[in-house]
Amino acid sequence: MIDLHSHVLPGVDDGAADLDDALAICAAAVADGIEVLAATPHVRSDYPTTPERMETALAELRGAAGDRLRLVAGGELDLAELERPPEELRRFGLAGNPDMLLVETPYAGWPLDLADRLFRLKLAGFGAVLAHPERNRDVQERPDLLEQIVQGGTLVQLTAASLDGRFGAGAQQCSFTLLERGLAQLVASDAHSASVREIGMSAAVEAIGDANLARWLTEDVPRSILERTPVPPRPAGDRPRRFGLFRR
Repeated sequence: MIDLHSHVLPGVDDGAADLDDALAICAAAVADGIEVLAATPHVRSDYPTTPERMETALAELRGAAGDRLRLVAGGELDLAELERPPEELRRFGLAGNPDMLLVETPYAGWPLDLADRLFRLKLAGFGAVLAHPERNRDVQERPDLLEQIVQGGTLVQLTAASLDGRFGAGAQQCSFTLLERGLAQLVASDAHSASVREIGMSAAVEAIGDANLARWLTEDVPRSILERTPVPPRPAGDRPRRFGLFRR
């Protein structure tokens, strides 16, 4: 599997506190079947991560972790940070892809101009992955908020802990609703530690219950970002087994 969202960099944000914590997350990722892990620290006012800080921490972690896990770069950008100069944004490119950015969904409230912001980002030459919208209360109540965004080319990334229920019934129900409606294209861990907000990608795959769809969400689409190739079409086949329980 390819996990394109984690807070594994030591001492950068609210994820791994030090190198030992970071290595524990790496070990948990390997044990969970992950081959590639994107280190995507917060880039926002409370964690004003610079490209230099991200790159230095990533180099340190790569040196300590060895070759058991491929670590790639990235940043989880707050909406306000999208106003940075394009050359700086490219250094935060998801999975080292300078043309793709991971954008953080607010946990509370829904920006009415979000679709416009993402469209302007596209005009500037960037694709976007919108992280964990299923954890936003407005999206839980109105999944259709994502329709215009997805139609505009933005990819939606669900959190593994939402799919398997660790983040509660609201996030879980919303996740499966988004999958049913074709409004989600990736799954990632958003891991902050090896225990409390653990990787859990394999548990999400099991919860989905459709091997082809799970592979598309955790391998095929993430790989297209990693390798800078077109997003492959969603596989046809049976719907995930829990859709019937969580139809809205």
